[in-house]
Amino acid sequence: MRLFNRQVWLNFLALLPGTGLTILTIAVAFLRFYDEQDFSILELVARPKVWSNRLTVAALLVALVNFGVEWNRRNRETDRQAEAEQRRVEEEQRRIKEEQRRTEARELAARRARIQNRWIILQIRHQLDPSERTRAALNDFLAFLEEYDR
Repeated sequence: MRLFNRQVWLNFLALLPGTGLTILTIAVAFLRFYDEQDFSILELVARPKVWSNRLTVAALLVALVNFGVEWNRRNRETDRQAEAEQRRVEEEQRRIKEEQRRTEARELAARRARIQNRWIILQIRHQLDPSERTRAALNDFLAFLEEYDR
């Protein structure tokens, strides 16, 4: 809740320079182009041209502040997008590595299953036909297993 309130205030404060600039511009135009005959309230302002000049300087300062606020907002947005893109790339790389690991594990399991099946087939052949040929095949396979185990 506290973060939300902070964000609301930051959003409100970010609107102030632009709004202030608009009000100052209207006030400058009002003081510059109208006089007491147009609006009786201008009788209260002594030397409206001087006040118009002062408000023009204030409007320039507010325009600079507004530029800084907008610059900062856009930089934060660009940084946020870059961070999101970096997270997306890292997640994609992690997903690819995980998929590669799973593929390697499947290939290893399939290879082990083929080796085990070959061993079972050789044992059955030797049991059905205990000849020198099947004994040599079993010896070759045992040599393969010993080499594979290293």
